[in-house]
Amino acid sequence: MKFPAPHDVRAQVIPGTEGWERMYPYQYQFVTDDAERNAYEKDTFWFYDGLHYPEPLYPFDTIWDEAWYLALSQYNNRIFMVPPVRGVDHRIINGYVYISPVGIKNGEEIGQRVPHFMERAGHYYKNWDALEDKWKAKMEATIRELEALQLPALPEMEDLRVVLGGEGESSGFKLLKAYDDLINLGIRCWQYHFEFLNLGYAAYVFFLDFVQKLFPSIPAQRVTQMISGIDVIMYQPDEELKKLARKAVELGVDEAVKSSARWTEVEAALKAQPKGVEWLSSLTLAREPWFNVSTGTGWFHHDRSWNDQMDVPLNGIQTYIDKLRAGVSIERPTEKVRAERDRVTEEYRSLIQSEADRAQFDELLACAKTVFPYVENHLFYVEHWFHSVFWNKMREVAAILKTHEIIEDIEDVWLLKRDEIKQALWDVVTAWATGVPPRGRVTWPKEIEWRKGVMAKFQQWAPPPAIGTAPELIQEPFTIVLWGVTNKSLADWAAVEEIKDPEQIKELKGFAGSPGIVEGKARVCRTVAEVGQLQEGEILVAPTTSPSWAPAFAKIGACVTDVGGVMSHAAIVCREYGMPAVVGTGHATKVIRSGMLLRVDGSTGAVSIQR
Repeated sequence: MKFPAPHDVRAQVIPGTEGWERMYPYQYQFVTDDAERNAYEKDTFWFYDGLHYPEPLYPFDTIWDEAWYLALSQYNNRIFMVPPVRGVDHRIINGYVYISPVGIKNGEEIGQRVPHFMERAGHYYKNWDALEDKWKAKMEATIRELEALQLPALPEMEDLRVVLGGEGESSGFKLLKAYDDLINLGIRCWQYHFEFLNLGYAAYVFFLDFVQKLFPSIPAQRVTQMISGIDVIMYQPDEELKKLARKAVELGVDEAVKSSARWTEVEAALKAQPKGVEWLSSLTLAREPWFNVSTGTGWFHHDRSWNDQMDVPLNGIQTYIDKLRAGVSIERPTEKVRAERDRVTEEYRSLIQSEADRAQFDELLACAKTVFPYVENHLFYVEHWFHSVFWNKMREVAAILKTHEIIEDIEDVWLLKRDEIKQALWDVVTAWATGVPPRGRVTWPKEIEWRKGVMAKFQQWAPPPAIGTAPELIQEPFTIVLWGVTNKSLADWAAVEEIKDPEQIKELKGFAGSPGIVEGKARVCRTVAEVGQLQEGEILVAPTTSPSWAPAFAKIGACVTDVGGVMSHAAIVCREYGMPAVVGTGHATKVIRSGMLLRVDGSTGAVSIQR
């Protein structure tokens, strides 16, 4: 398989974007002026991280990429000493993130790391529940600290109490400190994010590796079924919508709840009737914290929470009301999934001949089941609850910059890097202190306007799925189970790319994410805003999915995604709902159009297209 060289792709500058590199940290650039780094980049395999970034990153939004660049790598390489892999390296081309796992090729070094990993990771596995409880307390405390953070405005004259109380600190200093605290809380949050995550995936990978050695032909999907049917809090926001739908029917206010697609209109209608007020009280209780779930993945500033965009959860509640009225169950088929889980587990366990192997099978499976909920649960605390509050705190910073004419619109702030915002705040507070206009009033609006044009051009660019030198064999486990990047998937993606006319593509191949076969009409949804267009029984085709898409899974017959492996969100949720999924097809949203007839085989990973 041949992929374009990273420096060749980097050199193909989109006209009108010359100089785009200044929008991102310098260490993210593919370089030509450093021979050692250039040779490393050329000989390395880089794949586009469409799982996390299905669109180009705004300059400020790189904060989370930088945060996990550090956090994942440090836990792998410096804290838990994972034997075969260090961290994950990152680059950016035209706003799109490319990543590459950094493996360890020296067998002696791998061996030296093993005892350290066994001691350190073993401590977490043995004390998982107690440590996870401690983790939840740390995360909730961090979120509360974020919620309480005050970003002071700059007064014409400081309050007299500053003098009488001998405070010795100005509002300007407090603003600069508050911004630093805001950013540091974000980085701290992501330190916690990866405290458990790699170990959670590793436990599954250890179990997968052991089972596949016992049964070389077993599909990875069968192994994932053995840890399905587990309750996780990431499903709770959706459960709250179901409760509210039931409550609306019980109180007889379901017509009012369904009276409009706009929350403001529905809320007004409910306030006009006593039972409606009672229902609104139940809604208010559910909103904290569960409506802090993002309408997207939470990785982007425009992924507003349900609390910010109440039309989104309203749509979910209305969907469930319709099902309740029709006498259709709105419960996840958990018992059915668990019964199939237990059947598959016993089927393979009974074939194990050695008692020692059977004992190890039981031990590894028990560990995977114990740690697996964290893999989904952390999403609510970090990407959803924390991020939703964080983005709005940043909007408070933006409001201050707008007041002082550094930016023209609050949403312009995302076009600045976080250190540029700090520079702009220094400009503002020193200008405020001295009584002169800030220089940024002239500097930043022009730059921001140019960057808007650059971002628009980036949106039109199609990033290659991979660049650099493909390895003979991809073995890094997280690359396989989370991102869905294998030698086979790369070959499948390359084969599709070679077909110049998309109309000639009759089949896409991906990972068998969840078993079963379904035929139906496609509905392409690139964002959660389009999920409302889904009709009952349609097949959802998306770049990726996130927990906020949960109501969609109550409607659809199957799911197809561009990116992701057997441990991606779409694959996990479809297994819990007992519906077919094919993930990591590479090109589904580019090739498939809404209304096309599809046959989704979640057992083989094939998607047939009937035009």
